[in-house]
Amino acid sequence: QVMEGEPFHHFSHRGTRQRALSRHWGWHMRLTRDPQVLWFEQQTVKRRSKRGPGVVPTDPWFPKQWYMNNDVHPDLNILTAWSRGYTGLGVVLTVLDDGLEKDHPDLAANYDPLASYDFNSNDPDPQPRYGDGDKNWHGTRCAGEVAAVANNGICGAGVAYNAKIGGVRMLDGSIMDIVEAQALSLQPQHIHIYSASWGPEDDGRTVDGPGVLAAAAFHRGVVQGRGGLGSIFIWASGNGGTNYDNCNCDGYTNSIYTVSVGSVLGDGQRPRYSESCPAILTTTYSSRTTSKVQIVTTDLHHRCTDKHTGTSASAPLAAGMVALALEANPALTWRDLQHLIIRASKPAHLQAEDWAENGVGRRVSHYYGYGLLDAGLLVQAATTWTGTRPQQKCSVQAVQLPRDIGSRLTISMDGSSCSQSIRSLEHVQVQLSLSYSRRGDLLVALSSPMGTTSTLVTVRPYDTSQDGYKDWTFMSTHFWDENPRGIWTLLLENRGDDQNTGQLTSFTLHLHGTDEDMPARRSAATATDECLRRDQQGACQDCGSSLYIHHGSCLSYCPPRFYGRARGATPRDTALVCASCHPSCYTCQGSSANNCTSCPSGHTLQDVTHSCQRP
Repeated sequence: QVMEGEPFHHFSHRGTRQRALSRHWGWHMRLTRDPQVLWFEQQTVKRRSKRGPGVVPTDPWFPKQWYMNNDVHPDLNILTAWSRGYTGLGVVLTVLDDGLEKDHPDLAANYDPLASYDFNSNDPDPQPRYGDGDKNWHGTRCAGEVAAVANNGICGAGVAYNAKIGGVRMLDGSIMDIVEAQALSLQPQHIHIYSASWGPEDDGRTVDGPGVLAAAAFHRGVVQGRGGLGSIFIWASGNGGTNYDNCNCDGYTNSIYTVSVGSVLGDGQRPRYSESCPAILTTTYSSRTTSKVQIVTTDLHHRCTDKHTGTSASAPLAAGMVALALEANPALTWRDLQHLIIRASKPAHLQAEDWAENGVGRRVSHYYGYGLLDAGLLVQAATTWTGTRPQQKCSVQAVQLPRDIGSRLTISMDGSSCSQSIRSLEHVQVQLSLSYSRRGDLLVALSSPMGTTSTLVTVRPYDTSQDGYKDWTFMSTHFWDENPRGIWTLLLENRGDDQNTGQLTSFTLHLHGTDEDMPARRSAATATDECLRRDQQGACQDCGSSLYIHHGSCLSYCPPRFYGRARGATPRDTALVCASCHPSCYTCQGSSANNCTSCPSGHTLQDVTHSCQRP
């Protein structure tokens, strides 16, 4: 290449790796000896970052967003995903709920009318109905968790703060199958992700799911939605914990087409409202016991709230994280995303007695699925993921029925006939019909050939129904990536009165999966350690020229109360470190009290002096 009007020429050759800093010896010698070459230099890639705001948003309530600002360990690791440049740009989500305050100052810039509709009044405007005690705040709060605008001086920041957000008003009126179906199939080539936090009564005695039309909408969504990649349905697992409800009695949560999200408190304790079941895939935070601050989000009348809570607060956080993954890799199918969510969820400090290792070495719980979702891991895994092979389904029907249940009944069947088409399992379903004198007393469990036992439904003391289960389908995600070959065992056990009786009349095992050997794929590298040199204590001394050294480890960003700068220990030192802000700042661009870019809760940033003033 000739540089226009300059006596410089740019030569490239294939002998050197790109980004090689060591010079290429052969070319170096030839050019040095050439009398016609007055000057030459091997060009290397230089790191240049935009001198804009840092990764940490400057919104006044971001310091209260404990689940993403590094206040709790681990948090949802959203900052790592943002630091890699993913903020949800180009992704469209909608919240299926009681409406959306589209003119809210922290939502308006991201509001998408094409992702919105009002099925309660049949018009395109999702604005919630006010008055009546203003109880229609739920959809607006869920939307803010996903897509509240960042760095605008208002409220906090959404997980995917550059995504487009819509709202569907559907819960503020009589809900019918047709209404649900219309909502689930709204603009499926425009909307990528649907977030929903509703379902049958969480009273601990209901067994119910989508009707014919809604069920068809789910299926059509994954087959045709998003250009054939499949619509993504994110679902809250349910708030019936205090009624000993089980989310496998909810046909929305336990659909294979929905990603069911559980809840955990900031300290790793299980919330009393949370339901358990093996359909739950992953978990996010929902509230905090140690402070009055819960989930921070947008509220009705252009306000902010820090009091949002419940499983319905967990699902939108997961939806926002999925939006980051879709920006990182827009070609992911609905099934790819479930594979990635499993690989990016970690048991961490989540407390339950039932953590168990499945046949492929993953720990899994009926309360949390595969654990706490990590946005940094999710986007990292998404960028390198190669698509899964087509979904296979294989069903095995039990013979020699009906059988009396008595106090305990086990039925075994061989899954080997399925191992031709399925080498690695995904969802496993158990479809059964049975009569029972008191349905809630019956425990149902399934064990796989690889020794994993999944409790499909626990005892539900309030479920006194004598209707049994009529062609009901339970689902478990706990056998994911296992090989189905061998003996599967269904267990029905009476956990109540000796007088209970009943009959199992039909049982079909539905295995879903793929013919690829999935465990052979490397797992999402757990935050690949990029440390180049450690000291005797194991603390990192050198993270290369693109990562920051912070407390002895390598980060792609500097957390709140720190700013990034060159270490400069020697003139040639290229290491970056996270240095402390002035104690008065929350985020900053330097160490003095006049370098603040945002302030701790309750303090105000002075525009002229860039300092934080006490209230």
